[in-house]
Amino acid sequence: MPVKLIMTWNIMPEREQEYFEFVVREFIPGVQRLGFELTDAWATVFGSHPQILVGAVLPSAAEARLLLNSPDWISLNNRLLDFVNDYSQKLVEAHGGFQF
Repeated sequence: MPVKLIMTWNIMPEREQEYFEFVVREFIPGVQRLGFELTDAWATVFGSHPQILVGAVLPSAAEARLLLNSPDWISLNNRLLDFVNDYSQKLVEAHGGFQF
């Protein structure tokens, strides 16, 4: 059964430019190279929810756990943490449409 990795975060103030360069040049290509299928990218412009929500689908929970524990994912994720705060991630069963 497919699963979705849902990640949320806020971009650190004063790091926006570096953040966007990292996401475009390294994070998105790295996530795709690992085998994640990016399905969602949302930005909150008003309210108290996380600023960014990203969803990525994987074929199974077992494959997701392997990837999330891989050195490549840990390294990529740690680089993301240089630019964001309030990071959260969870795995859920993938359903069509928006999931939070």
